[in-house]
Order: sequence, then C-alpha cells, then structure tokens
Amino acid sequence: MKKIYLSFLWHQHQPIYKNPLNDVYELPWVRLHAVKDYYDMVSILDEFPKIKININLVPSLLIQLDEYARGIAKDIFVEMTLKNAANLSADDKNFILKNFFMANFDHMIAANPRYMQLFQKRGASSESGGLQKALDDFKTEDFRDLQTWFNLSWMDPFWRSNDPLIKNLYEKGRNFTEEDKILLIQKHFWICGEIVKKHRQAQDNKQIEVSVTPFYHPILPLLCDTNSARQSMPSVVLPEKFSHPEDAAFQINSAVKYYEKVFGRKPKGMWPSEGSVSNETAALISESGIKWIATDEAVLYGSKYNIFNGIQPSCSPFKIVKDGRDLNLNIIFRNTNLSDSIGFVYSKWNTEDAVNDFMNKLNAIRNGAGAPEPLINVILDGENCWEYYKNDGWDFLRSLYQRISGDASIETVLIGDYLERFPPSNTIEYLRAGSWIYGNFSIWIGQSEDNEAWNKLHKTRKFLVDFLEKNPSLKGSPQEKEAWDNLYIAEGSDWNWWYGNDHSSGNDDMFDFLFRQRLIKVYNCLGQNADESLYTPIKRSASKREHSIKPPQSFISPKIDGKKSSYFKWKDAAFCQMGRFGGSMHQVDVIVNSFFYGFDYDYFYLRLDLNNSISLDILKTLTFNIIFSAPSKNRISVSFDETGNLSEFVLSRNGSLQNLPFTDAKYREIIEMRIPFSLLDFPPQYENAEFFIIVDRDNMEIERCPNRDNAFFKKPDASLFCENWIV
Repeated sequence: MKKIYLSFLWHQHQPIYKNPLNDVYELPWVRLHAVKDYYDMVSILDEFPKIKININLVPSLLIQLDEYARGIAKDIFVEMTLKNAANLSADDKNFILKNFFMANFDHMIAANPRYMQLFQKRGASSESGGLQKALDDFKTEDFRDLQTWFNLSWMDPFWRSNDPLIKNLYEKGRNFTEEDKILLIQKHFWICGEIVKKHRQAQDNKQIEVSVTPFYHPILPLLCDTNSARQSMPSVVLPEKFSHPEDAAFQINSAVKYYEKVFGRKPKGMWPSEGSVSNETAALISESGIKWIATDEAVLYGSKYNIFNGIQPSCSPFKIVKDGRDLNLNIIFRNTNLSDSIGFVYSKWNTEDAVNDFMNKLNAIRNGAGAPEPLINVILDGENCWEYYKNDGWDFLRSLYQRISGDASIETVLIGDYLERFPPSNTIEYLRAGSWIYGNFSIWIGQSEDNEAWNKLHKTRKFLVDFLEKNPSLKGSPQEKEAWDNLYIAEGSDWNWWYGNDHSSGNDDMFDFLFRQRLIKVYNCLGQNADESLYTPIKRSASKREHSIKPPQSFISPKIDGKKSSYFKWKDAAFCQMGRFGGSMHQVDVIVNSFFYGFDYDYFYLRLDLNNSISLDILKTLTFNIIFSAPSKNRISVSFDETGNLSEFVLSRNGSLQNLPFTDAKYREIIEMRIPFSLLDFPPQYENAEFFIIVDRDNMEIERCPNRDNAFFKKPDASLFCENWIV
C-alpha cells in the first residue's frame, strides 16, 4: 500500500482582550482556553510517541498568556470570581448571572449537575430585564458555587484526571468555599505559565513543530492593498484604499523575532492569519527567513501552478516563484474536506464512526494522489471545536491517534522536516489573493460594517503619520511606540470577523468596543482628542438601547445652581446609573456615578453626579466633554478651578470655538448645565439626537459615559410625551 504523509496543524489564537484605557482584560478567553485546550493538545502526545503534530501559536496569544502566568493580568472575570460571595453588590450579581454561564451547554453546563441546577434557577435568558427573579432567588452559596463552576467547567479532562485539586473540586461539586475559588484561579495562572514550557519541550524532543503567525493576526493581503480583495471577489464594494505593506512587514518580522525570543530558535513555518496569502505577502514572508506557509486548497485552484510529477495538486507542496525568481518559500494546502470534518462535523458523531470516516477519506485521497510521497494537510482551529465534542475531544483524538499509530502506511510529519526530506519540484507562479474561507476575504471586507472599520483604521493611521511629521521631536519616543502598537493591534483580523452578518457571538459589542478603543488610544497617546466618530458603535445591532437609561418622562426646566436643591427638579429627566454598565465596574476609580439629562423647547439640560471621593484637587484636573454625534457634531467642554468655580465652558464645532455663559453651568454638590439648542445647529428636521460624555485629564480619556453606547433623545415637540399623560 502506498505510503502517505499526514500533517496536522492546530492553530491556537486569541486577539488582544485588554482595554487600553484601563488595562483590564474585558473577556476571559485566553485564560479559559489555556486551561481547556492549549496544554492538553500537546500533553496527549505523551500517550502516542509515534504521532507528530504541528502547532501554530500567535504572538498576540503568547503575550497575554505571559501576563496571566506572571500574575499581572487584570481580568474582570477573575475579579468577579474572587469577590467574597457574601459581599457582592447588585452590580456584581448582575454581572455574574449574565456572564458566568458562557460555556457549552451540553458538555460543560448540563454535564455537571450543580452547574445545571444553577442554570435552571437563573433561567435561560441572560437579558438584564429577566434576571430580577434570579437576583431574588440566588442565595450566597449559590453565587459562590456559580463563581466556582464557571471557572471549573473550563478545566480540561486532563486536569480532572491528573491534578488533585481539580479532581477534588469536581468530586465536591457544591458548597465551595472562598479558599476553593482562590486555589482554582491560582491553578489557572499556573497552567498559563506551563503552556510555553510544554511546547518548547515537545519541540526540542522533535514531536511537534511550532509555527508562527503575524503578530496581531492581521489579514496580510488587505494590509498590503485592500484592492487585492477583487482578485477573488471582482464585484466587491471596497472601502477607501488601505495600502501599507510596511505594516504587513512589521507584523511578520516582529512575530519572527518574538518567536525566537520565546523558543530560542527561528521558526521554519508560518500560518498567515486565516490562511490569507497573495503574491505580495509571499515575498514579504520570504524576506523574514520563513521557509513554509500554508493556506486552503481553494486558493490553490484559483492560482497558476506547474505540476511536474503527476501528483494531485492538493497533495503536493509547491515552491513559490515570483517574476521568475524562486522566493525560497514553500507552500502547502489544507485539505478542506478532512479539516472541516474535524472542525464542524465529527463532534455530532459517535467516536468510532467519526474515526472510521476520517480513515476512509484518507485512504480515498491516497488512492487518487497519483505520485509517491503525497502530503495531506489537516489544518484547523485547535481550541474552539473541542467544546462541541464529548470529553473535550479526548475520546476522538485518542481513537484517531491510536488508529494512525497502528497503520504503518501513514506517517505523521513535522511540516518543516517533510519539506527538507522531499523538496518541492512543483511551482506556483501566481498566488491568487485569498484565505482558507471560500478562498476570498468576504468575512473581513465588503459589507458596510467591515468597510466602515477599514475606513476608521485608514483615517487613524493617516492622523498618526501626519501628526508625527508635524512633531518630529516625538520620533522614537515612548508615545510614538505606544501609538503604533495600538494601531497594529487594531489591524488584527478578529474585529472584522464579528462585523457584518457572517458571524455573531454574545460579545459582538465588546469586540466592536475594543477595536474602537485601540484607535482612540492612538490619539490619546499623542495627547490629542480622538475623532468623535470613534465613540459611535460600528456594530449598530449591538446597541440595544436597553442599558440602565431610564427615558425622560416629560419636559424639564431645572434651575442651574449645582445643588441638590429639589428632588422634583430632575424627577422627569432621563437617568443613567453608570455602575450598571459592564465597563464602568472595571475601573478602580469611577468619576461619574450617574447622570441625568432632559430638555425643554429651548435648552438641553445635563446633570453629573460625581463619586464622593472626587475632591476639588482632583476636579480641577478634569475636563468633562459632552459630545453630540447626531444629528450634527458638537463638543461642549466644561472644567473647574481649585475652588470648584467654572474655568471653561466652550462649544466647539468644525474647528470654531464659542464661549458659553458661565451662568449656565455650576458645580457645588453636583455638576449642572444647560446648552441652547440654537447653538447646537441641529437641522430643522431630525428624529433623534445622540450624545456621550468623555472625562479626560491632560487630553487623555479616563472615562466614558455611557460605557460603550450613546445616550439619545427624540426631537422635542408637543406630541413627544403624550403617551405619559394621565388623568
């Protein structure tokens, strides 16, 4: 029987979840996948010495694992886990009830009786309005068990079998203690520190090859030229052209350098983010010293290649030739059927049937390969698919590796080693720009939300370059480096994964928020106000307008004196309690506890209630910016001196400034102000006005109200509050 060579390439990746404005990890996926996937994908090989695999680790994942391992990662989910269940505030309880069931229902919640009991007690809906009954029903011990089970359910079966602490917690099942939670989180951090060690050891033992990906996981061909999308999508609607191959080169070269720092050797291979390749990016990658790259066979069939040995193209590696020049870079192609079967199909099957099907497909490919030394490449995500498998995929992988180990006609290979043993003779002369998904870039460009994100990235980058040219003294400064780092993070592919209608998650609005925060931070690093459009969500469907903003009940005309002089003064105003927004509870020092707003026909009114800890010494360092984003753009800036008296009350629009009457803004116990609609230059006909509040210090944003969305109100007219009239 003809021998076949089989490569498994498991891709491990997470984007940067840290909010650049407060350095808090807003989502826990790095830590949770660390304890569920990254370590055990290597440790399973201890049972199968004949199996060799390839694992791709993205630097953006590695730097976050390092922060967790060193105990310096500030993770809001860890904070909420470690809070004493007896001392949880209403906001804490809301957060836990809403977020601590983010786990696969069948294999992580329903499989654990106490976790399932807590789920049933909360109810299936996580919407804030449906949690009130759970808040009433959940006792302290319920919250403590939920804090524990959320983190415990993500522990891989390897740890349940081999770690005494995890095994004991599973056996205990309920009535956990505060110490149990602390030990569990400490175990999470410890595992984060063991992952690189395990990979390095297995690579040194030649059982795995670790490849790399451009640093922040960008779509390289689109960084080089967004118009390259038309090679595979001729009629696509594109954003303003973005063309910065120098950024692509930075993402490639910095990844190679970081890999060498972590693993003590240069990487042989690179999985370009999402298997995205093109002629131009192949040349850039070859210049970094990388020897092989990979993508999907859909890209191959749109490219121009030469076959010299009669092999089926998808079973052959190729060397890339550009303009007649050998780039000294090889490329292999993902077998779509085999890879997608593991990623999307077999989780629903009986283990034996799934393994039999895989082996049958492998033999069918062998029979049609047409030449000696065929290389069959199984390339897929090495983390997200396993939660859909029973026992986190261990039953399937054990059975599959066992079958392959017992078949002398199949040899699993390290990709770099195979290419050194069997140097490719077949060539690719034109590599059509495309990715592993459909062979094109439709996930990341072309829909209106995708294009809006590209345009904001383009505008921010242009600002950065122009500003540095006008301020040459900043060249080489820490501020310049930090600004570029934030821009490079915003170039990552993950943000656009969730724009458009291709994909959806429970965290779409957070991904949108984090993308815009990175662009805002570019401006802030240089002491500048960010473009105001960056404060408006791109993912409009994520803005459900259901936060804790109580809508206005009637027209108001409060006296502006800065005092809590009368309850009735603001009784009918809209009201927003900032503590009920996910992001505000992440901050150590909240500036604005809540705000009220309302209007009559002539004025817009705003009241800010500050944290009691805000002294006059702190207040004088702050500027409160009220930013209207619709129906026209206006910014009102308010600041106070060391005595609490007004020092600035200015309206800016289109570069022009207008001082407002100091009598229209006051601070004594609260901040109150009014702004004439006539100065806001709203068009005669509009439906809604939208605004948000930015608190800054030295032109650096430190707080936003509301946290992610905008506050809004309808155009004041006589019929606006008719529905509230009573007799």
